[in-house]
Amino acid sequence: MADVNIHSLKALAIFKTLFEAGTASQAARTLGITQSGVSRSLAQLEENLGIQLFLREKNRLLATPEARELYEEILRLMGNIEELRHSVLALKEFGTSRLRIAAVPGLSFGFVPRLVAALLEENRQFSVSLDMMSSHEVQLAVESSHADIGFVTLPITSRVLRVDPWFTTEAVCLVPARHSLAVQERIDVQDLSGQHLVISNQPSISTNPLLELTSQHRVQIAGKTEANIGTITALVANHVGITVINPITAQDQLTHRDGVVMRPFSPSMAFSFGLVYRENWKQARVLDFLRERGRALLGGYPAVTLDEPLSER
Repeated sequence: MADVNIHSLKALAIFKTLFEAGTASQAARTLGITQSGVSRSLAQLEENLGIQLFLREKNRLLATPEARELYEEILRLMGNIEELRHSVLALKEFGTSRLRIAAVPGLSFGFVPRLVAALLEENRQFSVSLDMMSSHEVQLAVESSHADIGFVTLPITSRVLRVDPWFTTEAVCLVPARHSLAVQERIDVQDLSGQHLVISNQPSISTNPLLELTSQHRVQIAGKTEANIGTITALVANHVGITVINPITAQDQLTHRDGVVMRPFSPSMAFSFGLVYRENWKQARVLDFLRERGRALLGGYPAVTLDEPLSER
């Protein structure tokens, strides 16, 4: 078949029905056309392709190996057409049919996955990729177009990206339920004296805000365990030590079975988060969708202060 046009596509559709029906009469009834029309279409298709698709034995049609292979190719083609249809629907609704997201670990254990789930509720064929990385890596990924939007820890500066502050949280202290500090309504930095701390891995101690705070207040801790942020709450639950962490990460990771209590912490330690994206994404409708759903989700977290609506910026 030299060219694919509306007539050849129609012939392939008739062939598919004929292959599935097994007889020209049944295919004709299914398609609502005459049996002779089915036969003429098959003969023309075989002539155009230069191959025999069916062996004719009395009133039966036996598919050749070539027909089976062509049938499988048609199924793949139909799958691609259906995928294209869903992509067009996503383009119409969100302004894009795929979204590559990069997010900091602090938001990747529940908050961002919930946003992805909300997006897919609107269109299950929307293509999404989600990568978890450090805030600096998120920035680089979006700047280099390896990601479309990023969730970062603020502040950051970029000559390439639009940076939209989104919300700020105040750190909370996590302690095992049977720990002596669990009875207090608020944990002060002085209460960390003599305690073993669980802290996130950092390139250097000076970049860990909790250790900086204890140093500023001359608080002597018993020791520390450094770990990936995804394991910190589990370490606290297993009585390794106590931690001070942003409440979104804590709430997303904790369950009632963990036996960990969350307490306000003083002095205040703030964590600010924002969205980054390239200039050509500023009008993307998918951003408005994520902002709206994100603001609704943030209402379920403690100690969150929202910035002005991003859509108004």
